[in-house]
Amino acid sequence: MSRLRVYTISDQDDSGAWIRRNFPALFYIVSPGGYGAGTWTGIHSRIEGIDNSVIGNDWLRDNIQQGHGPLGAAYPDVSYGMEGDTPAYLSLLPNGLSDPDHPDWGGWGGRYEFYVPAAAATDPNGFTGGVPIEQETRPIWTNATDAVAPLTRNATGRAVAPAERSIRDFRATLWRWRTDFQNDFAARMDWAIKAYKDANHPPKVQLAHPDRMTVKAGQRFFLSGLGTTDPDGDSLSYYWLHYPEVGGWASAIPSGIAPNIVTVDFTAPMVKERREAHFILSVTDKGTPPVTRYRRVIVTIEP
Repeated sequence: MSRLRVYTISDQDDSGAWIRRNFPALFYIVSPGGYGAGTWTGIHSRIEGIDNSVIGNDWLRDNIQQGHGPLGAAYPDVSYGMEGDTPAYLSLLPNGLSDPDHPDWGGWGGRYEFYVPAAAATDPNGFTGGVPIEQETRPIWTNATDAVAPLTRNATGRAVAPAERSIRDFRATLWRWRTDFQNDFAARMDWAIKAYKDANHPPKVQLAHPDRMTVKAGQRFFLSGLGTTDPDGDSLSYYWLHYPEVGGWASAIPSGIAPNIVTVDFTAPMVKERREAHFILSVTDKGTPPVTRYRRVIVTIEP
């Protein structure tokens, strides 16, 4: 049982609560209760302030349905919500971001924390498909909350910068990557119909140092993606960020210089005990559609 990983999106029948109650050691990820409490709904929710164009029928027509072979032609228009169950699979893609053993690290399928959710927080009056809502009896991997300031793209000056408005929501753990994984979807559809040389492929992200390091509080340290390449020879864009929710930081550790260059510096904050900080390097090529890959660096900060 220690090798099993269960991710059930939302409970689809009344067996989910029974399984969790009777197999307390089972590694279980779920947003129990009504569908309104499901992290997975972030894959198709329309949210003010973020790019919603990638979840519309026009986007599907241009990138999936038309000119992408019989599989694309069979893809339906949106009726309820686009790709509702897909987050169960997204965390398994080897994109350099997700780790199936660490749902609290976050990735394309969302981010989840280990606790006992209160029944009142599981949208008990929402649509459940007839599944009765029960109070959970033990900790499970379930909804976590991120505060995300969507990146805005600028014609002049710094290429990308966080928007002034931050969105705080459990679905934001999935929204934050949505444009990236939708572009990846579009690229994969191209792979089905185009020769390799005519399609776009993801960059191969490298670090100029180990993916774990230890520093002292107050110490300046450097993170670098030198050595990253693109198989198609495309120009690359870089963006470094500290993921504050991973490790329980009250706010993000800022970079000392612009975060959208290959090598950046940070200064470790003062701490009273050893703490971990997770830094993410996103690398996006300038192909069509643009494709993004990542590397995670875990920095242990000692007093």
